[in-house]
Amino acid sequence: MTEQHFNAHARARSARSHLGVGHVDERHNEEFTVVGNHLAQHPDLSLTAIGLATHIQSLPTGTLVGIKALAAKFPEGETRIAAALRELEQHGYLSRTKERLPSGRIVTRTISYNKPQTRTVRSVLAPRREPAPEPKEPEHPAPAAPTPAPDTPDLPTHRTARDVLAGLRARDPRLHLAEADVRRLTPAVAAWLERGVVPDDMQRTLAAGMPREGVRHPVGFLAHRLTALLPPPLPTRPEAARPDPLQNCDGCDRAFRAPRPGRCRDCRPAREAAA
Repeated sequence: MTEQHFNAHARARSARSHLGVGHVDERHNEEFTVVGNHLAQHPDLSLTAIGLATHIQSLPTGTLVGIKALAAKFPEGETRIAAALRELEQHGYLSRTKERLPSGRIVTRTISYNKPQTRTVRSVLAPRREPAPEPKEPEHPAPAAPTPAPDTPDLPTHRTARDVLAGLRARDPRLHLAEADVRRLTPAVAAWLERGVVPDDMQRTLAAGMPREGVRHPVGFLAHRLTALLPPPLPTRPEAARPDPLQNCDGCDRAFRAPRPGRCRDCRPAREAAA
């Protein structure tokens, strides 16, 4: 008679059960952030972008999340962080808009979305009264007055002005100008040279205090500075008194300076004594 077994044998566990990740889940009652799988498992975002989005969503409102602030926290560096922020913008998890303060400065307003936006949200924000955390130069700085031009079209001065503009990229690669931009700004630089500013001092002035994030339009940035920082003309100096002309002494025929012909100072006493 066949032996009966009332207890079924335990099924052998597949080798696959030992592969892959395991989870030990504990409930969070405080200090936690809910992140959707659409972000945590996003197929098109880099791991840096996913981690950065998770970090930003966990921050309280008002925390600075600029490239400089994030690079100070993490070892990835500004280049990788900037690329990750662009990824999040492209996929709708982040929006960065420009905002002008009452002082005229422009700051970046950042909004984080815990669900991706299908289109870029651009809300009209009222000007804030608090000071800007990271002021920037205007993207399209418009000169307050027409670009200055020299009083006379001096060709050697124009050649020097073109050299000044072309050499700015050696001081800062962000000030790289196209040939057409150099031609446009040459008269303004020539006006500086005509007012006594030497080329090296001009390059140092134009490249000083560059915004940390750089400039998108170098030609507009330089046109603004060339107008706003134009020095006044040098004061005119009084002409030095011209010396008296040379005269030949009537007594010794020696040359001397005097307003009129006559005798030199050595011959005058002798003539006066004889008289």
